[in-house]
Formats: sequence, structure tokens, C-alpha cells
Amino acid sequence: MARKIRIEDAGFHHIINRGVERRVIFDTTEDKEKFLEIVCEVAAHYDFTIHAYVLMSNHYHLILENTRENLSAGMRQINASYAQYYNKKYQRTGHLWQDRFKSWYVFDEHYLFLLFRYIEFNPIVAQMRQKVGEYPYTLMHDILHNSVRDCMKKSFVLQQYDNTNELLKSLEIEMTQEEQEKISRFQKEATAYKTHPKKIQQKLKLDDYFKKEMSKTERNEAILKAWQDGFMQSEIAKFLELSDAGVSKILKKLKVKP
Repeated sequence: MARKIRIEDAGFHHIINRGVERRVIFDTTEDKEKFLEIVCEVAAHYDFTIHAYVLMSNHYHLILENTRENLSAGMRQINASYAQYYNKKYQRTGHLWQDRFKSWYVFDEHYLFLLFRYIEFNPIVAQMRQKVGEYPYTLMHDILHNSVRDCMKKSFVLQQYDNTNELLKSLEIEMTQEEQEKISRFQKEATAYKTHPKKIQQKLKLDDYFKKEMSKTERNEAILKAWQDGFMQSEIAKFLELSDAGVSKILKKLKVKP
């Protein structure tokens, strides 16, 4: 089967790569640190911004933004450099990676924040940690410990959510079944299209969610939708003149159990 055409255009990309035969590729803390060192070196050279990441035992996720059509070149450098390091350290030969890498072009800002949540929840789903931010090799952990790497300091997460407590609060509620299915649908779609937006679609304003005349049920459903699309609880509360605790209570009440 011919490989699907990969979108190289400047913009946001969700990147995944796994070890061959799903084998462990990050055996030690040293391995993870080396991989991130390589990522940031390549990011500096290719003008990439890393917006989010997680390193699991046998795979990794990145949200990467490029400014030129150089995605494949940069990712090839990352994967090849780490494979060379790993094979030399563990005295092995052969392929380390399952494939070149998988990538999806992200053109929806609503999906971008959902994707960030999905990446941060990886260690929890794998039962490696119980709360977002506890697992060392995620952006949220770096933010909480003031250890954000240079290649991630321009992340949209840091630009849009300067209040760490509010950001963490927005990640406390588990992903719903609907959100998980949206991720799955997106990942099953083709990695490339002949035409697509060049720029990420802008997030709606809160005015767009709340009509002048709404029932309490409609308002609460709109609160959930706005939160799922990336608005912080404090933003929604201020707009509706509600307390943060009140918005939090509404969200927990409406949360769909996975």
C-alpha cells in the first residue's frame, strides 16, 4: 500500500512514534532526558515550537508547530539521532522505530486544546499516575516545577493560560467518552488532504456560546461546551457573573462518565 502524503505545511501537527514491535524505547530517566535534549536541539535548528509532549515507555506524543515546510526533515533528525544514541548505549542494531512517524495536521483550535488534554491524560490512562501533572515527562509537570525547556517556552498553553492553578483546574475533570471518540475519529482520518486551511481556525468568543435568552439547562450545556473548547472556568464564571465554584459544580454535574 502506498504511503499517504504527509502534510508539510507550516502549522500545528500532532506527532506520534512508537518503538518497533511496541518495544520499550525509554528505559531510563537518562534516555528520556536525552530524547528531549535532541528534540530541543532540532527544534532550534528547524525553527520548531513544541507546544505539548509526553514520553511513555514505548512511544511519544508531540504537538509541534513548524514555520516552514520542513516537518519530515526535522522529525527524521530527531528519530535518527535518538536511535543512534539508543543503539550505541544498549549495543543493539536494527530499526528502533515502528515507522517514520505518524502526523496529523491540526487546523481546529478547539481540537488543539482537547489534544493537549489527551496528551496530559496518557499517564493516567496507563495507570502510571493518578493526577495530571504528576508524571515527570509532560509539559504540565514542567510548568508546575518551573522547568519548561527552551523549545517549549512559546507553547500556546503558556501563552493562553498564564494562571497555573486555573490551567490545572481545567485539567482536573476526566475526558468524556465523547471527547475520547473525537480523538479516535481524528486519528483514523487520512493524514493529508489535497486542500486544507493554512491557518488554525480561531476559537469562538464566549458571546457565541451564550444567547441573551437561555434556559438554565441550555446555559449549563453551553458552559460545558465552552469549557470543552478550551475556555477556563474563571473566564466562563466572569462572563456569566457566576462564582468559580459554581461553574466547577455545573461541569462536574454534567460530566459524562467514560
